[in-house]
Amino acid sequence: MESLLNRKGFTLIELLIALVIGSVLMAGMYRTLLSQQQTYTAGSQVANMHQNARIAVEKMTREIRMAGSGNVNHLLSLPGGVNGFRNVITPGNNSITIVGAFKQARRNNGGAISVTAAGKDPSTGKDTLVLNYATDDFDGAKHHFISIGGLQCNIVASRSVNTLLLDQPLAAGIVVGTPVFKAQAITYSLDLNHLALQRDENTGGGAPDLAENIEQLEFRYILKNETIPRFYNDPYLASHLADIRMILVRAVARTDGKDPHLSRVGDGYRRRELSSYVELRNL
Repeated sequence: MESLLNRKGFTLIELLIALVIGSVLMAGMYRTLLSQQQTYTAGSQVANMHQNARIAVEKMTREIRMAGSGNVNHLLSLPGGVNGFRNVITPGNNSITIVGAFKQARRNNGGAISVTAAGKDPSTGKDTLVLNYATDDFDGAKHHFISIGGLQCNIVASRSVNTLLLDQPLAAGIVVGTPVFKAQAITYSLDLNHLALQRDENTGGGAPDLAENIEQLEFRYILKNETIPRFYNDPYLASHLADIRMILVRAVARTDGKDPHLSRVGDGYRRRELSSYVELRNL
């Protein structure tokens, strides 16, 4: 039987070589896994960025398209307009304010709130509307603008359960089942401090973020019989706001984090530009 002392093993040099080869292989595998993880993270951030920005821009363009809906011109002609805004469209720097009947009053179960009767209040002589369901959509000085059937607007002076006392005389033709809408002045703006697209209903509740990581927000205005888009601070635009017929909306979004693969060619952020021409249907 062969003696244990005569059995051959690995030398120290062989062990060191094996250790070095193993370390190189492990390092290569780690770098591959790290690169794949970074690629996956970057792809996930790009997908989230695009989805969040797209949803926010679609909501913004949808409401811009509805600017002037509900026949709000009567409200705009009154002192103070709609919460201080006297035009259907008010351009601003990285912002736009639009006035219209954007929200239909609905019950908690989603059913439409509509008119069941129209009459007069015996104590004040003012016109009243009776709704099929009570709603607080029109309570308070900042929320009291109503569009009836999208055809005529009024101001709700007060509410008692489901009966609205109106500040202005009603036009004829109100029938049972006519839906009611809340008229609003909505401002979309870019907060450059933390790069967020914000939506403000101008009722004192602040401007919550609609989408984060928005770097640029731009609006250009195309007038009727005018092919040249104009910026918010164009003096000609300021005197022709009623002639706006189309708006070019442009937004630039970026990822929440940096992509290490782009560190040598820029600041590391991936970006997407979203743009859309919005035709105004109610002007």
